[in-house]
Amino acid sequence: MVGNASRAAIISDRRITGLSADVIAELVAELGPLWHDRHQARLASRPRKRDVGAGAKHRLVFVDRFLATLVHLRHATTHHVLACWFGVDRSTITRAIAEVRPLLAERGCTISQGVRLRTLAKVIDHLGTDGKTGIIDGTEIRVRRPAAGHDDRDNSSPARTSRTRSRPWSSQTAVRWLLQMMHRGNGDGFHEALRIARGMPMDDVRRAGESADRTDDAEAIVHVVGRA
Repeated sequence: MVGNASRAAIISDRRITGLSADVIAELVAELGPLWHDRHQARLASRPRKRDVGAGAKHRLVFVDRFLATLVHLRHATTHHVLACWFGVDRSTITRAIAEVRPLLAERGCTISQGVRLRTLAKVIDHLGTDGKTGIIDGTEIRVRRPAAGHDDRDNSSPARTSRTRSRPWSSQTAVRWLLQMMHRGNGDGFHEALRIARGMPMDDVRRAGESADRTDDAEAIVHVVGRA
């Protein structure tokens, strides 16, 4: 199990778990007893082979199980890495996450499944204008080459990491997408577009504005860059 200093560092840094220390404390106080009751119920449901109190003790207390689950859900950290971090076996982490995730789900803390958004425009449409924040996981995953006769077989090779062809996106395309974000009420798009536009020809910025139907914003960017 992790030491008190490491546990305090995980809890205090919101970037690790995505939750504040107060929220973590509330969830531990609420879910800890539920986890304990279910654990005792599982023990009571099968024939006892040892006396009460005998056998191995938990090396991973509930708060550490909870923190490991949060880190896994937020960063997709592998069970092997978490096992090294928390000083336990990989199977212990796997079992802990399997026990804590249902508790979080029952409380309404779930992860959306089955949504595949292939373009930035679709991501923006999916998030809408209600202030939701999306995290894009760009991790490459090794996959099998498509079978013979499959449409994508000619576009891949056994040595490729992904079936999807990688294509570098131009600065003009990036500015167009960022301007489209403004169309959906996200003001951060302007600042990002301005940063990229500082290294672009201004004609490309104007073309990006025309493609995004945001010519006024594109001209504003041209004006700001020209004054810098």
